[in-house]
Amino acid sequence: MRCPKCKKSETRVIDSRDTNFSRQIRRRRECESCAFRFTTFEHIEAAHFVVIKKDGSREPYQREKIESGIWKSCEKRPVTEAQIEALLNNLEDKWSAHGKEIPTKLIGKGIMDGLKKIDEVAYIRFASVYRQFKDVESFKKELAKLLE
Repeated sequence: MRCPKCKKSETRVIDSRDTNFSRQIRRRRECESCAFRFTTFEHIEAAHFVVIKKDGSREPYQREKIESGIWKSCEKRPVTEAQIEALLNNLEDKWSAHGKEIPTKLIGKGIMDGLKKIDEVAYIRFASVYRQFKDVESFKKELAKLLE
């Protein structure tokens, strides 16, 4: 690992810890030349699969895009970053086991099921956009399912 200060490649690890639900390793390093200390993170390579959209088109999976949609539905709700991180990590593991191509239907259902457990209001918000409620009746039907 190259030192960000003096650019020499002789560094040593001082401390290592698991972070992000054991999906990342945080390493504290020290440069042997200039004694500068810095932190690095090692993580598992992101999930590589293709999303099959409703119209049949395909695009690479983008965690940031999904995370952004989830955060919009959780706006002003008591949902923590750790909860969203855990939800996405769990879902990505399930989706990766499903194969290299994942339909949006499976992704949307997984997110809705996860949000239902975390926060019901966030679930309804996400479902209203994902299912494209056209009128109050479709919204009422979804609320009735939730209340059962």
